[in-house]
Amino acid sequence: MPPPTPEREYFLNLLDEAYDKQAWHGPNLRGSLRGVGPVLAAWRPTAARHNIWELVVHAAYWKYVVRRRLTGEKRGSFSLDGSDWILRPQAETEEAWKADLAVLATGHRLLRETVRTLAPLAFTAKAARTIQGAALHDVYHAGQIALLKRMASSH
Repeated sequence: MPPPTPEREYFLNLLDEAYDKQAWHGPNLRGSLRGVGPVLAAWRPTAARHNIWELVVHAAYWKYVVRRRLTGEKRGSFSLDGSDWILRPQAETEEAWKADLAVLATGHRLLRETVRTLAPLAFTAKAARTIQGAALHDVYHAGQIALLKRMASSH
């Protein structure tokens, strides 16, 4: 395993702050999901718009893509059928919601482990930009989730 470096620790902290560690900017991705159950997660502002549930699965998918880009892993190993925007919910149950939240949590853990163990020669400027993009992606969707929660509460 590569030794810790300030750069590697920076990117690990960036990923964690965007996903589940305290952030100065407000709720991160996991924080934005606090209090969301399957009914709220499935709510859509209109029929043609994504719901919170789909944002969760989309974020999980892109953690997989980033990990794959960093490692060179082949396509087709994402744990759910489909890619990018996967229609959700399949079933509006607490179990289904928790299963998809677990896909997101596992995706974050695996991405974090990939960054933590990435070979020094693989830690290129392109890899750093990709990792930073993954963190920004989480924060972007956290904001969307916060907005959808507010919209749903006014209906």
